[in-house]
Amino acid sequence: MTKQQTGVSRRKFAGLAGLASAGAFGTALTPWAAREMDARASGLTSQSLSADEMDAFHEAGVSAFPAETRGKGNQPLEYEMDGDVKVFRLTCDIVPDWEFDVGKTVEAWTYNGTVPGPEIRVTEGDRVRVHVKNNLNESTAVHWHGLIVPNDQDGVPFLTQPPIKPGEEFTYEFTALEGNAGTHMYHSHNNSAKQVTMGLLGAFTILPKDPATRPSYDREFLIVLNDGPIGGYSINGKSFPATEPLVAKKGERILIRYYNEGLMIHPMHLHGMPQLVIAQDGWLLPQPYMCDTLNIAPGQRFEVLVDCTEVGLWAFHCHILSHAEGDHGMFGMVTVLIVEE
Repeated sequence: MTKQQTGVSRRKFAGLAGLASAGAFGTALTPWAAREMDARASGLTSQSLSADEMDAFHEAGVSAFPAETRGKGNQPLEYEMDGDVKVFRLTCDIVPDWEFDVGKTVEAWTYNGTVPGPEIRVTEGDRVRVHVKNNLNESTAVHWHGLIVPNDQDGVPFLTQPPIKPGEEFTYEFTALEGNAGTHMYHSHNNSAKQVTMGLLGAFTILPKDPATRPSYDREFLIVLNDGPIGGYSINGKSFPATEPLVAKKGERILIRYYNEGLMIHPMHLHGMPQLVIAQDGWLLPQPYMCDTLNIAPGQRFEVLVDCTEVGLWAFHCHILSHAEGDHGMFGMVTVLIVEE
């Protein structure tokens, strides 16, 4: 990008780029609003920008995608076998500098050091044991959202268990019941409006014992939505342009698993191709339906299939537009589906 192409001076473009920084703001202050405040403080409001200058800011964000950052969530959590029991280990850790966008960091509360935490993946009928170590400075607990478990394993302090105090450990054990296959979650259920939005969340997938009981697909993607301190609005712990693209070949069918771990509704819109909604909250729908915008409320999970029929770069974003784009470019809950020949 040259000055001649954009009409932006190097000094002013550097000032504009600096406005993209975001901190641990609450839900009342969106990333767009935070940028606007910074812009006004710098004398760089949208009213003071020319069309070329505004375009340059937008182009810079798109050109940076997908931007590399440290740390990656949703990685499969390895387990060890104790007889016929799959044994997983989680630690609750404070990461002081989780990088949610290039050069932009925030304190995150994590499982095993990442946001989202690692994916726990088992099969119907598996016996599961999860050892949890609390390295936080306050108590916590883990709730298995969507799983059918014994009451004393549900993870709600003072209702089903004592809290896991700082420095202490707690062990959960249950069976992934047959009939409970699907897309589920795990997250804190102690001071949860803070702890979950700061990163104590993860995906829990129960695969069917008989794969033929669910639709087939070629590739699978996990999209964990969150809002709050981790960049304001995030997909898998990152904000655009540091989000990761979904990449598929023309003719492939992809499965997308959605998880809303935030405090707000997020209608996820895919350009170019429809989504076939096949499951909600882990349960197969008796009548799947087509849509291009799927409204996902806090706590909900959906499974959709997309037939990748159209080659190109297809925008994929939350359609509450203040969660995805403003005067200074796209940010937050934006990624791209790349369909290749």
